[in-house]
Amino acid sequence: MAYKCGDNTAARMGRLSMNPLAHLDPMGSLMILFVGFGWAKPVPVDSRLLGNPRTDMMKVAAAGPFANLILAFASGLLLRIFSPSGLLPESIVVLMYYFTRINITLAVFNMIPVAPLDGSQIFSGYLMKHNPQLAWKIQSFGPQVLFGLILFGYITGFSILWLIMSPFVNFLMFVFAGL
Repeated sequence: MAYKCGDNTAARMGRLSMNPLAHLDPMGSLMILFVGFGWAKPVPVDSRLLGNPRTDMMKVAAAGPFANLILAFASGLLLRIFSPSGLLPESIVVLMYYFTRINITLAVFNMIPVAPLDGSQIFSGYLMKHNPQLAWKIQSFGPQVLFGLILFGYITGFSILWLIMSPFVNFLMFVFAGL
């Protein structure tokens, strides 16, 4: 989306690629292995190269969650078609179920309006316009609160984030896959 809006930074850095190795973050990859939660390298975007920086950054940020929802819709549709027929092996049905659920969960999680998540870029323009003090507080303290909530869920086994996200995830699972 950034490339389409005029920024070729990711392409120049070799990050406009389907090769997963170009997107791996060493620390994020280790965290997935040892903690169960990790991340990829952020995609570099130079807002100065965008035609309309404020709205184009919103489009760039929305592209990731939107791509997750497209993948979830496609796999959910396949689940709706092939799961009841019994044409696919159970292992493939389970794989498609998890693929759908993970993509929906990633989309919902990334829409949380806290940096460094995509939701912060999507909603910050609106929030800055209507409540700049709240926007500043979310930008300043949001990442620490988000990390604290993730850590709290990991330590206690009770995820406040999942409590907030699960209704959206379950609704979209129902809409996309009928489950």
